[in-house]
Amino acid sequence: MGPVKKRPTSAPLPRRTPAPLARRTPAPLARGTPTPLAQGAPASGVTRVARGPVVARWIASVVGALARRYEDTPRLAFVGIHRLGVPLAHRLAAGLSRRTGHAYPLGSLDITLYRDDLDTTGTKPVVHGTSLPFDVSGMHVILVDDILFTGRTIRAALDEIVDFGRPASIALAVLIDRGHRELPIQPDFVGHVMKTNRTETVRLRLRETDGEDAVDCVRRGDRE
Repeated sequence: MGPVKKRPTSAPLPRRTPAPLARRTPAPLARGTPTPLAQGAPASGVTRVARGPVVARWIASVVGALARRYEDTPRLAFVGIHRLGVPLAHRLAAGLSRRTGHAYPLGSLDITLYRDDLDTTGTKPVVHGTSLPFDVSGMHVILVDDILFTGRTIRAALDEIVDFGRPASIALAVLIDRGHRELPIQPDFVGHVMKTNRTETVRLRLRETDGEDAVDCVRRGDRE
């Protein structure tokens, strides 16, 4: 038996080490003004409670209640509390005028210097100015504010109005009553009663000042 032939051993294939992937560094974001939220979209953590059509219904309900009480009342005037009470007063007066055909005097109050916490806030007050281009004495005054909360703003407004004269009567109209009163003050006309926690913030947006009608609710800890 002849010698056994050995099979030739093939050289091992060299191992190819894959080239490392190049890391791509993202381009830095350009600094600038953040893009504003689209109109009608609340910020993160903010609950939209009502939009334009609902706010319009609340205003219309207040106008209807005013018409039932004051349709034939002479010497009726509307006074709005800065800031959002002023455009609301204009809307209520215009709505009532469409029903009665009468024009109503309009005024505005800045209650800043009548607040009872000026000595405790530690901030410099911003005064917008009060405008009452009519004699309030003998007038039936509709005092208008956007959101009724503790009642302290209304107390200050009443103090300021009577410094200008002695109205025949003063009635309070608000768009939203959110409760949590600290003074014995209640609205005569209200568009919507809203249940809230005391720690929440309720914000009204109006097209005259914000470009839209809406109501937002912000929880503590989510405030912008």
